[in-house]
Amino acid sequence: MAAKKQEKSGPKKRKQIPGTKSETYSSTSKKPKFLDSKPSNHRSNDFKKPSKPFKQREPGLDNEKQVPLSKREGRLRAKELAESRKKKRKRHYNLEQELAHLWEKMRRRNISKEERSKLVSEAVEKMKGKIPEIACSHVSSRVLQTCVKYCSQAEKDAIFDELQPHLLTLACNTYAVHLVTKMLDNASKKQLAGFISSLRGHVASLLRHMVGSVVVEHAYQLGNATQKQELLVELYSTELQLFKDLVSKKEGRLLDIISKLDLQKSSVLRHMTSVIQPILEKGIIDHSIIHRVLIEYFTIAEKFSATDVIKQLSGPLLVRMIHTRDGSRVGMLCVKHGSAKERKKVIKGMKAHVRDIALDQRGSMVLVCLLSVVDDTKLITKVVIHELQENLKDLVLDKNGRRPLLQLLHPNGSRYFTLDDLASLSLSIPSLSNKVESDTQSETKSSEVNRSGEEASSDLEVIVDEANTNDDDLHLVEGGKKDPSIRRQELLVKSGLAERLVDICTENAGELLRSNFGKDVIYEVATGGDGGILHPILDEKLNALYEAIASLVAEPKSEESKEESKEEHILENFHSSRTIRKLILDCPTFASTLWNKALKGKCELWAQGHRP
Repeated sequence: MAAKKQEKSGPKKRKQIPGTKSETYSSTSKKPKFLDSKPSNHRSNDFKKPSKPFKQREPGLDNEKQVPLSKREGRLRAKELAESRKKKRKRHYNLEQELAHLWEKMRRRNISKEERSKLVSEAVEKMKGKIPEIACSHVSSRVLQTCVKYCSQAEKDAIFDELQPHLLTLACNTYAVHLVTKMLDNASKKQLAGFISSLRGHVASLLRHMVGSVVVEHAYQLGNATQKQELLVELYSTELQLFKDLVSKKEGRLLDIISKLDLQKSSVLRHMTSVIQPILEKGIIDHSIIHRVLIEYFTIAEKFSATDVIKQLSGPLLVRMIHTRDGSRVGMLCVKHGSAKERKKVIKGMKAHVRDIALDQRGSMVLVCLLSVVDDTKLITKVVIHELQENLKDLVLDKNGRRPLLQLLHPNGSRYFTLDDLASLSLSIPSLSNKVESDTQSETKSSEVNRSGEEASSDLEVIVDEANTNDDDLHLVEGGKKDPSIRRQELLVKSGLAERLVDICTENAGELLRSNFGKDVIYEVATGGDGGILHPILDEKLNALYEAIASLVAEPKSEESKEESKEEHILENFHSSRTIRKLILDCPTFASTLWNKALKGKCELWAQGHRP
């Protein structure tokens, strides 16, 4: 019984027909039957897929003459291929070793030019014909870079000619990208123009690539105005991508191009959105060409599109792009038109980077815009003002670092900000400008400048009228609902920044007065700031500053020659003498302190010099 149960429960075995394997299968088999069990020279048509690989087809033979390889021949063929690959790897390894040995010699500092030139020529000769392959190697590519750096112009041209058909492929390689940028640095005008022309049709795809975008940016920086425009217009429209000569150099702005070529604005906007969105999603926003595209995009963007881009940029991404002129302007537009939530993200993204941003020429203007627009003074004090206080002396003596301080002491002073800076502060996005106007409590002179600028030019840039540039009370920045004077009082005085600033000026009065940049800060502090914002709260500390300056003036005049004396007297120095003169004219309290403590009874002595 147990045996019967086991038979029933076990799997059924297929009934095999006795005989050899080549005999006909039973009817239960799924495999096709072969009528003849004996081996035959005739091949059946039912055999669709060969069981053995065919030999490589020789030229001039038909398919019927192709004979399948036997197992032995297949193994021999595989062995031959493996050995050939092994030999190829060995030759490549040997070449790498030879090149590395030459590289160790040629990159030494204590080597003569003749010997280095000889080693470079030897290495270039060994690499000839294999340069594209070597450029992608993490070892040999460094040797090639050194050779390009030190080789002759003829050798550079030979390397460039060999690499030229492969430059687009190499531009996306992690190791070869350094060689490509070095080749572009050493390329002639004709070679650079040829490379930029070869980028046509690939600019958008390369900008989406982390490595390839570096090459496009490098070519953009090296190119002239026409070549830069050639790279840019491809990102504007498909028509401009297909037809190269539609745009001339005169039509540099996107709105000018649209009006001249009668392009559909919606089509251009759609194409630019498809180009920009993948770049923003990948976070590739460090390059100036992308910043320029964003500026042009804002000129035609609809309200929803512009708001969406501002949302994507608000945060740490924005900090990475404010080091260029256009990137700084994009940052100011995001601050100006962003919501309270987005401004908060921007400020928090700057945490621990405020000092570096303030010392940067373009980044400092974004801080100036923040201090002039954002109403959340508590958050700005916590993040921005506190970091400024920690590095206050360095910022006061720096050309760019003093800008946020001067903006609080004397907002938008044409003495401290150039026309380009003031124009940057007055930028606005056309589709969102109505929002700014509704948020502003009252119109200022900047609104008139903005309206006239928008009518005269299609670009975001506003040309400031020469008659208004001498007006120190220009308030070009809009966007906040809080009264500018109240915002300024909270950021400068209530935050404790002004008190710390006066202390720094008192402790380092001599150094600041003699400094080309520090003299402006100490002058604004000593006069109490625009509108007397430091009076009367800090009058006692200001009196201490006046006495510190007067004590420096009261020091005896040095009789030593300028070469022997370590420091010029405060009244003989170029910067300090002029700053003190301005303080006497603009600050009566300082003039009185200076007379009583330093100049009274010494007029005859100082009247002999030309500066006092």
